[in-house]
Formats: sequence, C-alpha cells, structure tokens
Amino acid sequence: MCEYGNPNSLPPSGLLAEDPQYTVDEQICVCISKQVKDGDVWAQGINTPLVSAGLILGKIRYAPRARFTSAIGQALVQDWGPLGIADIESLWVGKGLIHLGFAAGAADILPKYRPKEFFRPAQVDSRGNFNNIAFGKDYHRPRMRLPGSGGIPDVTPLYDHSFLYVPRHSRLTFAAKIDFLSGVGHAPGRERGGGPRYLVSDLGQFDWFEGRMRITSLHAHIDLEKVKRKTGFDLAVAPDLSRTPPPDAEDLRLLREEIDPLATRKLETLGGAARKDLLREILRQEGAI
Repeated sequence: MCEYGNPNSLPPSGLLAEDPQYTVDEQICVCISKQVKDGDVWAQGINTPLVSAGLILGKIRYAPRARFTSAIGQALVQDWGPLGIADIESLWVGKGLIHLGFAAGAADILPKYRPKEFFRPAQVDSRGNFNNIAFGKDYHRPRMRLPGSGGIPDVTPLYDHSFLYVPRHSRLTFAAKIDFLSGVGHAPGRERGGGPRYLVSDLGQFDWFEGRMRITSLHAHIDLEKVKRKTGFDLAVAPDLSRTPPPDAEDLRLLREEIDPLATRKLETLGGAARKDLLREILRQEGAI
C-alpha cells in the first residue's frame, strides 16, 4: 500500500515508458487485454486498433473462448488475424460465424449476448458521462463536430459493462462538464445499468468508486501530480494506488510479431505529422500506395 495521495511512496516502476523495451501504446493494449474474460463477447468499433490489438491479446493469453462482434463487416467472430488498414474488412468478414446488418445486430445480438465494449470518449466527466457528439455549446454551430454517438445511447443506459480508453490524457478530455451527453455514466437515481466499469489512459488505470472516478494505478514514470494536472476535475485516489505492471516479453512478442506487426495501434497515440507518416508507411507496407 502507499500513503493516500503520496506518489513518492509507490513501489518501483519497473521499465520506464521511455525505455525502448516497450511503448505506451503497448502498455495500453496489455491493460485492455487483462479485462478480457473467458466466454466474453466484445464489440469492436470502427478505427480502434488499440482496442482490437488488446482484445486479441486477451483472447490469446487469458480467454480462448472470447468472441467479438464488429461494426466492420457486421459479423460475430471467434478467430482473429493480424491487424491492418487497407484490408481490415477481411479480418472480420472472412472469419465471421454469422453476418448481420447493423440494425439486426443491434436488435438481436446486443440483447442476447450483452457484449462488452471499449469506447473512446472525446470528453468524460467524474461520473463517467461522456461525449462523442461535438465540442461547443451550440449543437448546430459547434466548435468541432465529433464522430457521433452511434449505438452508445442504446447501450450505456441499460448495461453496466462499458469500458473507456483515452490514448492522450488531457484536461480537454477529462472535463468538469461535458458539452453533450452520448454515454450515460454513474448518474444518481439510475434504475438500470451502472456506468463505465474501467478506464485506461496513457497515464494510468481508473475505476469508479461510489460513482466517482478514481485512479487505481500509475503507468511507469508517471507521478500522481501529473495526472491531477491533466484532469479537469477533482480525482479520487485509491488507497492502494500502485504501479501498472509492465508488458512482459510474451505480450510484446505477440503484439509486434503476430497481432499487429504493422503497428496500427500506434496511430491512436500520435497526432499531426507523426500520425500521417505512420499511416503512409503502413499503407506502403500493405501495397496500397
């Protein structure tokens, strides 16, 4: 245990995030993999390679009977293949156990299999309410239009098995007040569902204790004060705050050599020119350009 709120009393961190032995995207993937339990059905969204890599890693290492539903290909799959960009549809379409349209999937698969899902919020508050609609107060004239809510409003009011991930932790994302509501959190008086269970960012791992977000572990080379500075609300701290276990050698081998040899997972942690350069390199390796 560490003294409440004192990052200096944390145990040794092991490998540093800057250490070339592993990178922050690999740390996030490993954290995601440990949420996968045998027999789970996980929903895989569009353009979420960090989550895809983490779920596949979890299936290989911990949960061989886990299955996935995918908006890409609209299929239920048990098998997996290496991730990519130009031909990613074949991973899901070619391995589908069943194929359904989006409406049928939402009406038939969601209620029956109750899939778990990782969502990436553009904004999230201390209660786990989150926004993927727009930045700005005026819906018709937003500062930025976001991808949209998709099926999030259908799932989060009813179920208690949503999970969140944030590749780049900032006060913009961890906001005291969100601009629009697309995902329902731990709202007082809820009759069904229970809000998100878990969140992982590039700084640490979090849960919700008594409906309030709290940090449960810090990634290597991250101190608690940095997390607080990058969070736009008062963050609770678990009394047994610890260091996130680093990826082991087999995690790294599987991610780099079998699951995601093109490193598509890194696209979610990069921005600007670095992201464009990696995207071009992946497409070049796939023969798409």
